[in-house]
Amino acid sequence: MSNERTLLWEEEIKTRWGDMDSLGHVNNAVYLSYFEQARTGWFDSLRKDGGSVTGADPNGPVLVHTSCTYLRPVHHPARLLVRLYGEGPGRSSFGTSYEVRDADDPEILYTTGDAKIVWIDFQSNRPIPVPEGIRALLPRAEAA
Repeated sequence: MSNERTLLWEEEIKTRWGDMDSLGHVNNAVYLSYFEQARTGWFDSLRKDGGSVTGADPNGPVLVHTSCTYLRPVHHPARLLVRLYGEGPGRSSFGTSYEVRDADDPEILYTTGDAKIVWIDFQSNRPIPVPEGIRALLPRAEAA
């Protein structure tokens, strides 16, 4: 696969008082929720009818791996900019990567992360090919 990535979505998020831990900064687990919010925002933006790619659909995305690298703490209150990038797809999966930046000064990078998404048939719970509409938005995978 290619190391190339494409910016798919940006989501502005305001920290909440409950996002903080006892040390006075955003708890490490909350960053995964920020990634989820950006990912869900992107998927929802793909639906022309305003629906979601989950729920009643017979197939859709499932997260199979995620990780974070914490570079500097975020203190409440803060406005964050979460950037979601897509990576070249395989047959049934594709990678995503994330950046959490300061919305007022995007040069400040707080956290990076990545996640692997597999497209599955919900009835059989088996992987199926990434839909062409999603695949077209991702960078092309390099030939092996």
